[in-house]
Amino acid sequence: MTTEARATFKSSELSRGSAEVFAAASDHPVVVTRRDAEPLILMSEREDSARNQLLEIAAQLIGAATRSDGDLTQFMTDQFPWMLALSEQDRNECAREVLDAARASFSVGQSHLAVSTLTSWRETAEALAAGLGSEDIDWLDDPEPVARP
Repeated sequence: MTTEARATFKSSELSRGSAEVFAAASDHPVVVTRRDAEPLILMSEREDSARNQLLEIAAQLIGAATRSDGDLTQFMTDQFPWMLALSEQDRNECAREVLDAARASFSVGQSHLAVSTLTSWRETAEALAAGLGSEDIDWLDDPEPVARP
């Protein structure tokens, strides 16, 4: 999702030079104007999936915002059970960061901000659940310089 000016092509350009139109649509959605009908938007499946993911996050966050007890972290934990693998402090931080990233995504039309933040937290929870990070770290000291004869 982008808020930048979209490339616009006439439907006749699509039929005459589809390679150029398809190349542009691979990078970002393009508008295809038609003489006697409403313009169409042509986009990649990746872009469509990103938009759908953002809408799913939006629906869940709207549910959190309208929750009667106002507990965003608890609501998000109900929606994303993997958050239970995080500490209570990390769950609170995750909820705030995902909400902030989603708000930024909505305002600038960049779905990847919310999706990548949510994915990053989920991967952190999965790593913690797998036991990573629970071991003491054995730091190696810098080796002593070896005297050369």
